[in-house]
Amino acid sequence: MPGVRPIDVRPTEVRPQQLRKDAARNRQQIVETARRAFAADGLDVAMDAIAKGAGVGAATLYRRFPCRDDLVEACMADRMEAYLVAAESALADPDPWEAFVSYLTATCAMQAADRGVNDLLTRSFPSSRRLEGPRRRAYEAVREVMARAQAQGQLRGDVSVDDIPLLLIANAGIVQATFGVAPDAWRRVLGITIDGLRADGQTLLSPAPSRRQLLRALVRATRRSRRSPNNDGAVRARHSQ
Repeated sequence: MPGVRPIDVRPTEVRPQQLRKDAARNRQQIVETARRAFAADGLDVAMDAIAKGAGVGAATLYRRFPCRDDLVEACMADRMEAYLVAAESALADPDPWEAFVSYLTATCAMQAADRGVNDLLTRSFPSSRRLEGPRRRAYEAVREVMARAQAQGQLRGDVSVDDIPLLLIANAGIVQATFGVAPDAWRRVLGITIDGLRADGQTLLSPAPSRRQLLRALVRATRRSRRSPNNDGAVRARHSQ
C-alpha cells in the first residue's frame, strides 16, 4: 500500500561467539545425560534416549559424537583413570597381599556402583587412547602387585595378571544379575574368590586362556553390544533419511 513501509523480516544475526556457547552447552548436556544413563543402564543405552534426555535432537548428538565410542570416551575416560588410580594405589601399598586385595575390592566396587564401568572394564576400545592408555598402565601396575604377592608366598603362583579380565568378567555377570535386587552380592563372591587365590591350600587349576583368547572375548563383547537394538549406526541411518 502507498505510504506503508515494508516490514523488515531478515533473521536476527547470531554471533559466532553465541554459536560456540550453544554448542558447548549442548555438548555438556549430552555428556552429563549420557553419564547418568550409562551408570544406570550400561553402555548400550539407546542414543535416541540420550538425545531426548539432553534436550537436543539426534542430529545434534551425532554432530558432536559421530559414533557411540566417541561418546563413551567423553563420558568414561575419567572412570578409566579412576581404575588406574586403584591399580597404582595398590602398587604403593607396602603389604603385597593387602595391596592385591584392595585393588580387587576397589575395582569390583567400581563395577557394582556404575553399570557403565561394569561394561567399560570388560570390553575393548582399541581406537581410544584415552581409554586404552590408562588400561595398559593399570595392567603393568597390577602385574607388579601380583608379582610381589607371589614373591612373598601369599598369592598362588599359578595365576597371572591375565586372569584379572576373567575375574572382572565374572564380577560383571554378578553385578548384572543382582543389580537393584541384591546390590552387595558381589562382595560375598569376591570373598570366596580371594580365598581361592591364596597360596595356602590351593587346588590344581585348569589351563588359563591365552592373552589372545582374552582379547578376542573382550572384542566379541564389544561387537555383540553393537548388534543390539540400540545400535547407533542403525539409529544414525534412520535420522539421516
